[in-house]
Amino acid sequence: MSLSYLALGDSYTIGEGVDASGRWPVQLAKALRAEGVAVADPHVLAQTGWTTDELDAAIDDAEPSFDEYDLVSLLVGVNNQYRGRPLDEYRRQFAALLDRATGFAGGRAGRVIVLSIPDWGATPFAADDARGAERIGAEIDAFNAAARDICAAAGIAFVDITPVSRARGGEPAMLAEDGLHPSAAMYAEWTRLTLPAARAALS
Repeated sequence: MSLSYLALGDSYTIGEGVDASGRWPVQLAKALRAEGVAVADPHVLAQTGWTTDELDAAIDDAEPSFDEYDLVSLLVGVNNQYRGRPLDEYRRQFAALLDRATGFAGGRAGRVIVLSIPDWGATPFAADDARGAERIGAEIDAFNAAARDICAAAGIAFVDITPVSRARGGEPAMLAEDGLHPSAAMYAEWTRLTLPAARAALS
């Protein structure tokens, strides 16, 4: 019987601009299977543009159909930053989402993985944003620091994908056609970074 996997998030989890097979949660499940870990393709609850509170509301609607999952991932917050929403609001809402994610993992914090928010300031799309790459990056760093601290307090794995998003986020091969969202090749990098934490969670 396959292990179950729930992936919660926004455009980065649904894989805006890539085929379903290119989404990082789908690539992660495939990578785990390649190592002999029998995990099913993920149940994905994510939508482009969702903020923390919008994901929370979507969970309210979907929760009656949820089971207990062997692995749960969470990647959310970029739209809070993009819309200029307060850091304190993100901190509260992220903590609440993390509690819900842990509940979907049967209360097992060790079965939950959080990915950091990538830095879209490195993409061509950001060139037209008045805030500039430096400010965008600083704001994302603040959001990620908050998430990292919350994860540490809860004993939940935090995978930092932000450096690779900065180092390679401007490369054409790492971008979808919109010049903003990652390509399957960038998602493969995220998968590589996340695989050890997922392996440990399911060991």
